[in-house]
Amino acid sequence: MKNICFCFQMHAPYRLKRYRFFEIGHDHYYYDDMATEEHVNWLVQTSYLPLCQTLRDMISLSKGKFHCALSISGTMIEMFEQFNPEMIDILKELAATKAVEFLATPYAYSLASEYNEEEFKKQLKRQGELLESIFGVKAQTVWNTELLYTDETAYKLNKMGYKTILTEGAKHVISWKTPNKMYQSAGAQKMKVMLRNTGLSDELSFHFSDPGWANFPIDAEKYANQLQALPEGEDIINIWVGAETFGIRQNAGSGIFDFLKALPYYALEREMGFMTPAEASKKLTAEDVLSSPYPLTWSGEAKDLSVYTGNDLQQEALNKLYAVAERVHLCQDKNLKTNWLRLQDVNYLHYMNHIDQGETQFESAYDAFINYMNVLSDFLQSVEEQYPTTIENEELNELLKTIRNQEEEIQALQAKLKKAKK
Repeated sequence: MKNICFCFQMHAPYRLKRYRFFEIGHDHYYYDDMATEEHVNWLVQTSYLPLCQTLRDMISLSKGKFHCALSISGTMIEMFEQFNPEMIDILKELAATKAVEFLATPYAYSLASEYNEEEFKKQLKRQGELLESIFGVKAQTVWNTELLYTDETAYKLNKMGYKTILTEGAKHVISWKTPNKMYQSAGAQKMKVMLRNTGLSDELSFHFSDPGWANFPIDAEKYANQLQALPEGEDIINIWVGAETFGIRQNAGSGIFDFLKALPYYALEREMGFMTPAEASKKLTAEDVLSSPYPLTWSGEAKDLSVYTGNDLQQEALNKLYAVAERVHLCQDKNLKTNWLRLQDVNYLHYMNHIDQGETQFESAYDAFINYMNVLSDFLQSVEEQYPTTIENEELNELLKTIRNQEEEIQALQAKLKKAKK
C-alpha cells in the first residue's frame, strides 16, 4: 500500500535594523520590531493560517485518516506568541487531533550541526521543550535546518536518542535509487533516513500555476493518479514543502488550497494512505543504506551548503560567530543568550550570497555582510566585556562555578537567617 507523507516547514528570521559602524558599543538592540511584526503578520494571514485551517478541515473531512507533519523553528513560535497568538491557537487544535507530528528543528534555524555540536544539542533540546510546553507533543523526528544531512550528523543525532532524520532526495546522492523508500544511515545503523521526493514536491512549490509546465493544470485527481502510478514497492511518497508554497509562492487565486483540501478524497479513493514521518519510521523497514559524507540540503541547484557558506563573506561571519560559542554557553546573561540564538539564523548568511540572496532588505551581498558584521561586532564586544578572551575557557568556567556556588551559599544563609528570625 502506498502512503503519502506531507511535511510543511515554517520559519522566518527577526529583521535586523540598519546598524551603522558608529553604533557599535552604544546600541545593543539589533532588530527592527515593526518590520518583523509586519512580515510575520503577512506570512500568517496570507499563508500559514489558511494552510493550518485547511489541514484541520482535511483531518476532519477524512475522519482522521489524513496525517502530516510540521517543522516550526523555536524563533518562529516565539514570533507567533509575540505578534500573532491566533497561530498558536490553530497549532494547538492541530496537535489535539493527534494526526499532526511536530518535528525537531534547531531552535534558531542555524547551521549549528556543522559548527558546534554542543550548540546543536542545546537548540534541539530547547525547541523540543517549547513544543512540549505549548502543544503537549514530543518531537521524535529531526528536520535539520534546510534538511541538512551528513553521515556524521546522523551519528550525533543517534547518540542524542533520535531514530529518524529527513533530508533531500538529491540525484547526486541517491543516483538510480528511489526517494520513495525508507533508508538506513551509513553514519548510524539505527538511524533511519527519509528522502524528499524533489520532483513531486517542487511541482507544487514552483509549477502549480505555471502554464508552461507539462502537467498544467494540476488538479487533485490528476496528482493522485500520478502518485498511484508510481512503481509497486515504493511505499512512502515524501512531499515536503515550505508552508509559504500555499498562499504566497502559489497565491490563493491559483486554487492551491482547494487542491490540497481535495487531495485526501482522491488518494483514499485509490487506497493510498497518509503517514507522519514517525509513523513511517515505525512501520517501514529500511531497504538500503544512504551515505552522504558531505553536507546535503534542499537548497540551490547543488543541494549543498554553498548558498550559505560558499563565499568569503559567509565564512568570515560564521567563523567569527561560532568562535565565541563556548563562552556564550558558560554565560547566564539572558539578553546575550537571546542575541546569540537570533544571530545564528541561516537567512542572514543567505543574504550574503552573491548569486541568490533570497528575499532580502539589502541592496547587495556586501550590504548584508556589512550590516551583519556591525551587529556581530557589538555582540562580540558584549561577550568580551563579560567573559574576556584573556581568560582561558577552563579558568573562566572555574570562576563562574565559584561565583554560582557562592550565590547558592548566600541564598542558603539568607533562608537560614529568615527561619531564625521567625
